[in-house]
Amino acid sequence: MRRLFALVMILWSCAFARDQFDAWITATEIPVMVHATSSEVRDRNGELLRAYTIEDGLWRMEVSADQVDPLFYDMLVAYEDKRFYAHPGVDLVATLRAAGQALAQGRIVSGASTLTMQVARLLEDGTTGRWDGKLRQMRLALALERRLSKAEILGLYLRLAPYGGNVEGVRAASLVWLGKEPKRLTPAEAALLVALPQAPESRRPDRHPEAARIARDRVLMRMAKAGVISKEAALAGHRDPAPLGRKPMPQVAPHLSDRALAEGAGRHDLTLDAGLQRGLEDLVRRHMAGRDDRLSMAVLVADYATGEIKASVGSPNYADTVGQGFVDMTQAQRSPGSTLKPLVYGLSFDRGLAHPETVIMDTPVQFGRYAPQNFDGVFRGEVSVRRALQLSLNIPVVRLTEALGPAHVMAALKSAGVQPGLQGGAPGLALSLGGVGVTLQELVQLYAGMARGGGAVTLQWRQGALDTPEERRFLSAASSWQLGHVLAGVTPPSTAGPSGRVAYKTGTSYGHRDAWALGWDGQHVAGVWIGRPDGTPVPGAFGGDLAAPLLFEILGRARVGDAPLPAPPPDVLLVSRAQLPAPLQRFGRDEDRRPLQVSFPPDGARLSLSEEGVPVKLRGGTPPFTLLADGAVIAHGMNRSEFTAPVSGLGFTTLSVIDALGRAGRVSIELR
Repeated sequence: MRRLFALVMILWSCAFARDQFDAWITATEIPVMVHATSSEVRDRNGELLRAYTIEDGLWRMEVSADQVDPLFYDMLVAYEDKRFYAHPGVDLVATLRAAGQALAQGRIVSGASTLTMQVARLLEDGTTGRWDGKLRQMRLALALERRLSKAEILGLYLRLAPYGGNVEGVRAASLVWLGKEPKRLTPAEAALLVALPQAPESRRPDRHPEAARIARDRVLMRMAKAGVISKEAALAGHRDPAPLGRKPMPQVAPHLSDRALAEGAGRHDLTLDAGLQRGLEDLVRRHMAGRDDRLSMAVLVADYATGEIKASVGSPNYADTVGQGFVDMTQAQRSPGSTLKPLVYGLSFDRGLAHPETVIMDTPVQFGRYAPQNFDGVFRGEVSVRRALQLSLNIPVVRLTEALGPAHVMAALKSAGVQPGLQGGAPGLALSLGGVGVTLQELVQLYAGMARGGGAVTLQWRQGALDTPEERRFLSAASSWQLGHVLAGVTPPSTAGPSGRVAYKTGTSYGHRDAWALGWDGQHVAGVWIGRPDGTPVPGAFGGDLAAPLLFEILGRARVGDAPLPAPPPDVLLVSRAQLPAPLQRFGRDEDRRPLQVSFPPDGARLSLSEEGVPVKLRGGTPPFTLLADGAVIAHGMNRSEFTAPVSGLGFTTLSVIDALGRAGRVSIELR
């Protein structure tokens, strides 16, 4: 007690030796006041998506005055240092009172530590138990008050105050113990945040919840007596449940957050919409629950007018190791399946090779050693280009790719901002069927360009990161609108519900390794990918079955108000096939409509009759086909070029095939 009294006398003596006292304070060495804070990733509205600990796993977060509820400031000052705004760093009134009480009662009854002194202790990581330590804190507090404003001193307290465990500062404490930002606090929440720094370890809510509650309630009652809050508010705060443990720190958009952090520490402001991002992450998790653990899924949504990415989900579960959830599948190169077909058709429109009403042949064809087949193995004969795209037929799009030249398609991809991965040399005709590697983000970027009229747009995820170079155009506005009009005519999935018109395309890569769905409405473009990160097949996976229903739900969640597809540009040719110029009425060379031939069995062949019948292979012709044996119809309506003829009986037989245009092919064989 004598030491504390002597300390008071020393301070009073210093007051009379002002010059020497001022020099003593001025010479005070100020500790470093800049401290590392957690890197933060925020959405387009400033909402925290994810934060990262600093060294030693410590949570210490940057905080500004407007990020904290004013009620917390009122409580803090009233409880800890009611003359904070009046004293110069050391409260002589409180010090004299504390000394007098200690002398009178023989023990310390109340403290005299100001908020500025507490900041001084935090800056030096010092203790208050020794008189020399207390003297140092007083000297530093006086020096701080001369160099900093009261607001700056409070800012240091808000950032450095201990809150138990690896938590420092009011903002980190609010997120960890309350699960919310401190901008809006109830009286009970503010009281807890005032009480914890006094004994951060013995009042930790995760280890000593009852002690935390008692300390909180003590602050509430003191605040009611001080008039900071009403007595009713204090009693209501007593009834509020106190936290019993830690809340998880936000971990929204973990993959994209990691990409941002890789570019440097600090604050990163993204274009994402936190609400949409959380909703889609939950949607992906629910959709993949109960499925093969090795399956993953990725989703990306963008505003195609600006190129801003609104949501990016790299996997269903970032922490999953079985399904490689740590891999951001929006960035993985995969085979796009049929999702490049719209680009081929759009280029064909621009080149004057085709129009949506142009007739094109869906019949067997061979380009050198390459003989493309439709996904279902069925040939449909003459179809309109519109129908060929809507049915996602392979043979018509390969015919168009051959006419365009694969190099032209590849150049258009690059103009749209896609950097396709190609194994081997020059691109081949299989390019239009997915014979190239692209990422989900690149595909969404391609579709964003088609949605906005054929002008390339660079997708961005960082706010303010996009420059505005001269627009690159890879399709005309008329062709882009035609594509959207055709794709909006595809029947929506049965589970889509009322979602407005959506222009969309699905795709399934070779071996069922990737299921895709991409599309746009009047506001947003979106893409969905489902598959295994290791690239192994997923039996039974089809883009239309797995991914398309989700695409419609995703666009519905992103949509704000009505989102109609745009009206046609003035130069769009909206006519029937008969009104088209003659060269556009039908696509193809004369050899594409070559006569029907029976390529197997050869004429005059001797075959052993099996129980199934006779295998037959056709070349050319237009399905559907009708099969006759010795003039009698034995099968009709066949759309495939390979089938088994249900022939019975031994001996000589003439097999005849007639196509949809009346052309015939026949062979005579002997069955034994």
